[in-house]
Amino acid sequence: MRNSSKHAMIKFIYEDNHLLVVEKPVNILSQGDDTEDQDMVNALKKYVKEKYNKPGNVYIGLVHRLDRPVGGVMVFAKTSKAASRLSEQVRNKTFKKSYRAVVRGILDREGDSFVDYLYKDRKKNMVTVVGEDHKESKRAELSYRLISSKNDLSLVEIDLKTGRPHQIRVQFASRNHPLYGDQRYGQDINKRGQQLALWSHRIELEHPTTKEKMVFTSNPPENQPWGMFKVE
Repeated sequence: MRNSSKHAMIKFIYEDNHLLVVEKPVNILSQGDDTEDQDMVNALKKYVKEKYNKPGNVYIGLVHRLDRPVGGVMVFAKTSKAASRLSEQVRNKTFKKSYRAVVRGILDREGDSFVDYLYKDRKKNMVTVVGEDHKESKRAELSYRLISSKNDLSLVEIDLKTGRPHQIRVQFASRNHPLYGDQRYGQDINKRGQQLALWSHRIELEHPTTKEKMVFTSNPPENQPWGMFKVE
C-alpha cells in the first residue's frame, strides 16, 4: 500500500497504534544528520501528523538503523512505550533481522558464520576488522546461506546476530567478497555509481503490547544485480 503522493516514495507495510513498518527507499537517511538531507524519522512524523491531523510534535521512535544506501523493511515505534519495549528486544536479540545481499565472487560454502572484532574510525566513518584485544573493538557476528551464484556474483541471505555499523559490508569485504556496488569497502572492484546491493529482507519481533509474534518482509527490487537471480 502506498500513501498519498507526498509519501509515494515510502511503501507502508503495516501500521497500528504502536508500530509503523515501512520499506525504506535506498539513499535516504534513517535519521537526520548534519547534511539536513531527507530522513525517514522526519518523513514519518510528517506522514502521521498529516494523516491523523495531529497538533504539536509527533513521536516516531527509531528502533534500529539502516545505512543510507540500504533499502528494505524497517520498524518504527509510534509511542515511547513501544520504542522502549522494542529496544529491549534488540538488546535481548529477540528482534531478528535478515538481509539479502549480492557479493562479489563465488562463495565456496553453502553457508557459514562470521565472527570478527570491528573498530569504527568516527572521523573517517570507516570500520575495520581488528584484534580482539583492541580496546575499542566490538564483537560482530552473522551467519549466511548461499541462495544462488551467477557471473562471479553470489546472492546470500544473512542473519545478523549483532548490529554493528557497516557490519555486513566489512565482514564480507574482509574475506575478499565485497558487496556489489559498495564504494566504501569494495572500491577496487566496484564502479562508481553502482548501487549497493544490500537489502533489509525480513524482521521478526514480538508486538510491544499484544506480545504476538510478527514477521514483516520486503523483497529487493528487480533491477541489477538483483534481477540476475530468480528467487522464489
